[in-house]
Amino acid sequence: MVAVRYVIIGIVAIAAVVAATLTLLPPTHRAQMQYVGSPNGYEAFVPSGTISYKGQTDPVGDLILPNGTTLPNAVWNGRYAGTIIQNHNQIIQLNSQFVGQTDPVNNQPYVPLQDFYVIKGQVPIQQVAINGQVYYVIDADKISVANIAGFYTYQAWVPNFVAAMNTPGTIAAGLPGNSPVFQWTNTTGTVAYQTMVYQHYIRDAAGGYILVQSNGTMIPYGININIFGASFNNYINPSS
Repeated sequence: MVAVRYVIIGIVAIAAVVAATLTLLPPTHRAQMQYVGSPNGYEAFVPSGTISYKGQTDPVGDLILPNGTTLPNAVWNGRYAGTIIQNHNQIIQLNSQFVGQTDPVNNQPYVPLQDFYVIKGQVPIQQVAINGQVYYVIDADKISVANIAGFYTYQAWVPNFVAAMNTPGTIAAGLPGNSPVFQWTNTTGTVAYQTMVYQHYIRDAAGGYILVQSNGTMIPYGININIFGASFNNYINPSS
């Protein structure tokens, strides 16, 4: 009986030590959710490739914040991940096909276009380690579908596009088919026409739109209708 009592006491003591140890261990395996960006601003995820995360393939790239800060190694996880990968692959394929060819309207060479995905409001992210590298994982399932939209424009103009969306006075417009903008012998004219060329190859895409800033700067763009939330209606229906 005495021996049994000592055994029971020993088990209780060991259990207490284990419990205390678990309490003291830092929760390094837990990635805390945080929100970046502005409640009233726009952020953009710019894909550049893919990564394996929790057994699935997700798009990876940069996250551009309203103040111009860029977070590298951003992973889009959850809603629309597969669609973003498909859209990005189509852009890559079209760039390889058209870049270097001549725009038949303004006789200038086509330039690389880039797809990107704008989020209205703050972005929920988790900072995690994948294969020893720090990544910022966007939890897309926590973002309302109304606050996500896909666009494409000249690769070098994506940060400018995000900045324009966050600048008061910027408006969106649709270019008519006979717009003189298509004939401009500069990158603006080329990209304006090129977005319309690409729309014929990208499923659920539409080109021929343009952002106009109060200082007169114009940024042509196209939209991916397969990812287009209601919060962005003024970018697809500028007259509404």
